[in-house]
Amino acid sequence: MNQRRSFLKSSVVLASALSVPAFARATQTTKVEPVERTVRLYNTHTGESLRSIFWAEGQYVPDALKDINKLLRDHRSNTISQIDPQLLMLLDRVSDKFGGTDVLHVISGYRSPETNRKLAAASGGVARHSMHLEGKAIDIRMPGRDLAQLHKAALAVRGGGVGYYPSSQFVHMDTGRVRTW
Repeated sequence: MNQRRSFLKSSVVLASALSVPAFARATQTTKVEPVERTVRLYNTHTGESLRSIFWAEGQYVPDALKDINKLLRDHRSNTISQIDPQLLMLLDRVSDKFGGTDVLHVISGYRSPETNRKLAAASGGVARHSMHLEGKAIDIRMPGRDLAQLHKAALAVRGGGVGYYPSSQFVHMDTGRVRTW
């Protein structure tokens, strides 16, 4: 009986000792969600730029979303549409991979149906049912950063579709299903 009691006591001590490092490791790897999320954008066609906190205290900031919608408008027709807030979260996650301070240069945000038709007719690389039409896609580059690294970061976050266009110097990202081209 003494052997059994001794075995149980030592087992409890050993289990306690082993669980402390595991618990400590678990608390060290827990990621704290940021209180605010910021996007830094520059529209290469209009020359407009903004730095905006679009998410704070667990919710989207309506005025910031309006400003972002305006900056990402179809510059050809001056048409403003709502941008999918999940696209902003995706941009934030990709930007974080580079430290979160880079300005994202926007080649294309929202596209009106007329603009998309014209672009699709002129180029085989434009989808007729593009997610740009729904405000769920963006084409960007990060000056001073390797385009291949931006592509790799976009793939790593697995937030939707990622297209790589090195000859045109941009990466396409959208909030659709995860896929790559």
